[in-house]
Amino acid sequence: MEGLSPLVWSVVRAHRLSDADAHEVYQTAWFRFAQHLGRIREPGKAGAWLASTARHECLKVIRSSQRLTLTDDPQLLDRVSEDGTPEQSLLDSEEAAAQSERVRRLWQEFEELGERCRQLLRVLMATPPPSYQDVSAALGIAVGSIGPLRQRCLRRLRARLEARGAM
Repeated sequence: MEGLSPLVWSVVRAHRLSDADAHEVYQTAWFRFAQHLGRIREPGKAGAWLASTARHECLKVIRSSQRLTLTDDPQLLDRVSEDGTPEQSLLDSEEAAAQSERVRRLWQEFEELGERCRQLLRVLMATPPPSYQDVSAALGIAVGSIGPLRQRCLRRLRARLEARGAM
């Protein structure tokens, strides 16, 4: 991996960032590489992955610097940013991506449940939730069976998610 450092530096330097920004992008590219190490399917393309990541990080820095407005107004400088810190924005975007992946996996496993479970859970997820009498009439399930069936379906879904490491 040490042989890839010059590649990352060359990508960063090509974007003519300040020294501080260049070092930040360099570290971020390697951090992303470490985060995604398990997902890289072709180790021979690690250099291309790092170069692409470094390029994307450089462009992020450039875009964020274009939003900056220089000022010497102390009142403006003391104002709390509505966007939060860059670190918090990064954490928020990573959390949103992770949440999106969890939702995708949930629906993927949901689709693998039996038809009866999918129908019942879809009906019960409606807003506002239907009464058990309405569910019974719509699906032909005895009112007293809806709760236990719902529980079994949710247990199956949970087991599927846990088996895939999604929980």
